[in-house]
Amino acid sequence: MRMRRLRRSDQMRALVRETTLEPGDLIYPLFICPGEGVRKEVSSMPGVFNLSVDEAVRDAEEAASLGIGGLLLFGLPESKDEQGTGAWSESGIVQQALRTMRQSSASKKLVLIADVCLCEYTSHGHCGVVIEGRDGFEVDNDPSLKLLARTALSLAQAGADVVAPSDMMDGRVAAIRSALDSEGHAQTPILSYASKFASAFYGPFREAADSAPQFGDRKTYQMDGANLREAMREIELDLEEGADMILMKPAMPYLDVVRAARERFGVPIGAYQVSGEYSMLQAAIQRGWLDRDRAMLESLVGIRRAGADFAITYFAKEAAKLLG
Repeated sequence: MRMRRLRRSDQMRALVRETTLEPGDLIYPLFICPGEGVRKEVSSMPGVFNLSVDEAVRDAEEAASLGIGGLLLFGLPESKDEQGTGAWSESGIVQQALRTMRQSSASKKLVLIADVCLCEYTSHGHCGVVIEGRDGFEVDNDPSLKLLARTALSLAQAGADVVAPSDMMDGRVAAIRSALDSEGHAQTPILSYASKFASAFYGPFREAADSAPQFGDRKTYQMDGANLREAMREIELDLEEGADMILMKPAMPYLDVVRAARERFGVPIGAYQVSGEYSMLQAAIQRGWLDRDRAMLESLVGIRRAGADFAITYFAKEAAKLLG
């Protein structure tokens, strides 16, 4: 037996390839900020920008032309407060972007996914309501659910195809499902960040979304990176509460979690190639240590091979150009 017989040419390798990667498998994150004509590069994420709504629409149209599957929208509000009221305001920045994108032809080709969290909108930078606790502060779970459900409903009303809670509060999927169903949005799917780990790889994102905690950390609500079995319990609970799809975050250090979920659950699964993964690759690429195109595509194929149906990645546009 000679295994190399099936590796002799590009055509032969393509014929027997087990895992495919297409533009439609990719979701492109966008960071929406106030203003007009704003395209401000994030210093720790080369090629990623804070975009005003008009510029975000341009990126959406480009993504649609490249065959990318969808967009994941994050917001940078003009002001913040302890309750994160900008998250559910009718005039919230993501709500504005959704309504504007709905008027663009790009929306007919893209799935518009709205992140549901409070950290970008709260003055303290945490993903829920903060109260005094044993260690000086505590994120109060159940009052936070009401605000998250209100946010998800507001985003659905503004035109989101999918709402994606990323907060990791217990019971948030059930609260959001109830709010959507009771207000005429029973057909809006929930993409739950079902296993979101407290990771060092989120650092550049916190610059992009201006969402760093002003005190403490998120280890009491995001998952311990050592726990695979707990991740399966989190996923199972979210599915029981009504999640339609699940998301793993980060991707690269947790591909075993993606594989375990794929083997256990028969629902669509996504993985988020987070900011730290992107910036790490970009740093090596810019120094000439890695071949840009090969490293980018190899990292994404690895996510797909682990079992993810789709990948959220800041490389989406560049990868789609190569794949197209």
